[in-house]
Amino acid sequence: MYQVEMFSGFVVFVCCALHEVALAYPNGQISPSCSNMLPVHGAVSPNNGAAPFSVSASNTSYTAGDRITVTLQANSGFTFKGFLLQARTTTGDAIVGTFSVTDANTQGLPCNSVTNSAVCHKSSSKKSKVTAVWVAASGKGDVRFRVTFLQDYSTFWTRVESQTIQAISTDLCGKQKTCFSNPAGCDPSTSATCILMSIAPASGGGFAFEMSGSPGGGYVAVGFSDDTLMGNDDIYGCVLTSSGNIDVQRVFSSGRSISASLPLGNTVEYKSTSYTNGVIKCSFISRNNISTQARAATQQEFYLFLGYGPSESGNIGIHSKIPAISTGKVNILAFTVVGATNPSRLIHAHGALMLIAWMTTGSLGMICARYLKSAAKKPVLGKNLWFQAHMFLMVLSVIATIIAFILAFVSQMGWSGGAHPVLGCIVMVLSFFQPILALFRPAPNAKRRFIFNWGHSLNALVIKVLAVAAIFLGLQIMDTSSTKWMDKVMGGFLGWEALIYIVFEIHARVKTKDFSEEPTKGVKTEMFFFLIYTFGNLAFLIALLVGIGASDFNSN
Repeated sequence: MYQVEMFSGFVVFVCCALHEVALAYPNGQISPSCSNMLPVHGAVSPNNGAAPFSVSASNTSYTAGDRITVTLQANSGFTFKGFLLQARTTTGDAIVGTFSVTDANTQGLPCNSVTNSAVCHKSSSKKSKVTAVWVAASGKGDVRFRVTFLQDYSTFWTRVESQTIQAISTDLCGKQKTCFSNPAGCDPSTSATCILMSIAPASGGGFAFEMSGSPGGGYVAVGFSDDTLMGNDDIYGCVLTSSGNIDVQRVFSSGRSISASLPLGNTVEYKSTSYTNGVIKCSFISRNNISTQARAATQQEFYLFLGYGPSESGNIGIHSKIPAISTGKVNILAFTVVGATNPSRLIHAHGALMLIAWMTTGSLGMICARYLKSAAKKPVLGKNLWFQAHMFLMVLSVIATIIAFILAFVSQMGWSGGAHPVLGCIVMVLSFFQPILALFRPAPNAKRRFIFNWGHSLNALVIKVLAVAAIFLGLQIMDTSSTKWMDKVMGGFLGWEALIYIVFEIHARVKTKDFSEEPTKGVKTEMFFFLIYTFGNLAFLIALLVGIGASDFNSN
């Protein structure tokens, strides 16, 4: 009997020993701990004191696809043998995202049957620091990184957590915050090209802002205005500095220019900022009134402008694309999803009309007047054919220019394009007066006719040069491609036009010296050159019109 009891005791001892060894998991295969993140160490309880270990993240906010470096660090003089790292939502405590294993001391763990949804130790060797990269998932809300650290078999700490990593998304838009995005309805948690701002009342007063956008860096900003015209607006922006940090700035736009940043003092509380994959993200609380000017301090309704662009010496600068503008005044505390006007369609039409006017109709009209006088002398309605064609084409050019000018200002483009609108206004004024002055031209045999001829030609040349310069600047605004191919096509057009003018000039000089004779019947040489130029001109025009139609300069 005694021997049986001894044997039974021995069996229990061996089983317990094997059980303890098996549950220690020195190789890190600790899937049974995925749910509660507790080591399966029998009756051993976690240490309730302050952990000599920490977990930190490289970002304080995220959107889908972001790669955030997570660092597990031991305090000086301490090491850990094992660990379990997960990303958990602050609401619902769900395991989210996946990890990319970058440290030789770590390995991925398939919690909830999701590969690499957690990271753990690979061996029981002593460690003072390990890193992993978390790949964010979409639509999961705010998260914290949570770690269980094992110093040894009987000493461990659980629920060691990082700061909150905020998800900038549209999940609570229309429910707990007012949101304005461009393109309309986009979500920065799923789209890297989405520009978003949200605003909500902050506890303790003031407003809680979130912003995401500015592909390529610079700044993303929201403006609060009394009208749909840019200027005299209060602006909040998140700006990428030369040191790579994100600064919150508050400015007032005076007229069409940006004033110096207003002091923030202690009225702005940073919650999170990041710059990842060329996208700025920030959230902050401002205790300031929205208005900095002589508006009612309690005013809550504004037109909203949402834009981005390059920073200027670390400050908010002129936006690179036309901002989205709310369709009406918005009560910023009403928890709404704001709709936006889309001025890009009007600007598309503006650009197309300017191209038609000064690449095609204007250019053809000028060639008619200079080189087709002898080749198109047939009378039509009492005037030579070349003159009727010249007048018709130039009137079309002026009409197209006037309409394009009106469209630009109806779309609230204003003076935001730098030199482009200035040149456009000069072209508009000169174009408007060109046909009016032509109505008062002297008779062909008048003594002062040469003054009109030179003045008329010189004005046309100035219009053409300024219009082409304005087109180049406008294409730089519209062309969002990485190759900037539209400017190159326009350059090709100028080369083509220069070639045709050279050919016409050579032909005209040869004819003047009677080195050749024109046929009395058939197609004149000038008309042949004119047709070739027309077809080439249309090819360049169509290419640029297609580019303008496909451009998304107001929606990325």
